[in-house]
Amino acid sequence: MRPARLFLFAAWLCAGPAAAQDASPYVPLQHWAMPYVEQLIAAGAIADPTPLTRPLKRSDLARALQTADTTALSSAARGMMRRLLAEFTGRRPAPSYRMEGRVGAAAATHGFRDPLELARGIPARQIDKRAFASADLDLQLLFGPVVLVSHPVVDTRLQFDPDWYGRTDNASAFPEAYASAQWRQGEVFYGALARNWGPSGIQGVLLSDSPYSLDHLYVTFGTSRVRYQVIATQLDTRTDATGAAVNRYMSVHRLWIRPPGRWTFAVWDGGVWSGVGRQFEPWFLNPTAWSYIRQSNTGTNVNSFLGFDVERRAAATVFAQFMLDDIQVSRRVPSDLKPTSYAFTVGAKGRVRSAAAAWTLFYTQVANLTYRNEDDFQVPLYHLLGTGRNFSDYDQATLKVGLLARPGLLLEPELTLLRQGEGDPRLPHPLVPAYPSTATLFQGVVERTVRLALGGSWQLGGFQLTGNGGVHLIHNAGHVRGTSDTRWVGSLGVTYRVVYQNALP
Repeated sequence: MRPARLFLFAAWLCAGPAAAQDASPYVPLQHWAMPYVEQLIAAGAIADPTPLTRPLKRSDLARALQTADTTALSSAARGMMRRLLAEFTGRRPAPSYRMEGRVGAAAATHGFRDPLELARGIPARQIDKRAFASADLDLQLLFGPVVLVSHPVVDTRLQFDPDWYGRTDNASAFPEAYASAQWRQGEVFYGALARNWGPSGIQGVLLSDSPYSLDHLYVTFGTSRVRYQVIATQLDTRTDATGAAVNRYMSVHRLWIRPPGRWTFAVWDGGVWSGVGRQFEPWFLNPTAWSYIRQSNTGTNVNSFLGFDVERRAAATVFAQFMLDDIQVSRRVPSDLKPTSYAFTVGAKGRVRSAAAAWTLFYTQVANLTYRNEDDFQVPLYHLLGTGRNFSDYDQATLKVGLLARPGLLLEPELTLLRQGEGDPRLPHPLVPAYPSTATLFQGVVERTVRLALGGSWQLGGFQLTGNGGVHLIHNAGHVRGTSDTRWVGSLGVTYRVVYQNALP
């Protein structure tokens, strides 16, 4: 059964109980307000509505803002809270519609999204100075328990982004386009929306905002304390050596638990499977069975992933994520010598002195063969973009500070140390004879980058000015031992937006 049919069937089943609650659209991860929201959450000014899970719903964010205690906040933080309240609480009750139009212009030294992509990947991302223009329209329709969102974007930057897969009309995309049926105990969702499972502000190791416009089926049910989540998606179809089309799919199951107190936990598993003529097998979508065990029982070849997330809220909130891709316990035959593949993140965040300033510190590591598989079709890549991290064989330590200098003005200095080996998720998996010479971490010559940067966002009515600039001090540039390089990487953009909303006739 195709995902769209599954959504319609599930939405019909929940139509009755859903009538008691209006649906709420999501706040996209790239929304202008999210840097300010994450700053206030890190500083403890507002509660995180759904730790370890992004994006947030507008209704959940509005509730967190309305219940926050502002008595001890700085004037800048209080002013920012008022702006966010005006943005997220001024909606009309359903049925209603909301339209937000934006036009923008930008200039950058690069076409890729993350400055830390410079000199990484296959092919390696390079400096490419350009000016860009963009326009988009975000349309939201609310019908009681159902929300429909369509967000077409025209952005000339896309045609210069090495991660963008569009070819015919390569300057337009739909970052959000979905239908969602929601009720108190759950949700059924189908469409495109960037998600991130794991610590906020850091890409999840299996599910993140890395892929462009990844259409998927999402089902969740439970309470505000315990929820079960299922995602199923079809990855891009590829061609094998005989010219046959190979269908590729991925599913992820996650149990999210937030008991009373400070802790939030999540345990999850995922799988990527492929084959000529293969479709969604029902047992991959069974929310009460782990795909790793089911594939072992049925003998089906699946690239499986196991992981967990954890966060403890406090004056200094600590968080972690760990994923195991593959591990060989015995060492009896040559194939047992395959290096372990894994990924993890550990970190903390908190306020500096007041809610006007917050810090985030994290360390993350992704092994050389993480995401790769003996079957090269069974990799979590969507048009060569990772569904989680876009790179492997690296580690990274980052310290970022956010400062609300005044309402609407956020400054974010950053210090990052990145070490990148020569491994990459897009490379073929090594053959068994190559296992002894394959590194678990840092294959070949390691390129080291120190990044000193400053980012910022300034919201002035309908205008937003954003910028990010930094110097990259690169050692072993291009994975050539002893070669050094210094690069300036930066971007500057301005956006103007108008909003109109009203009740539906």
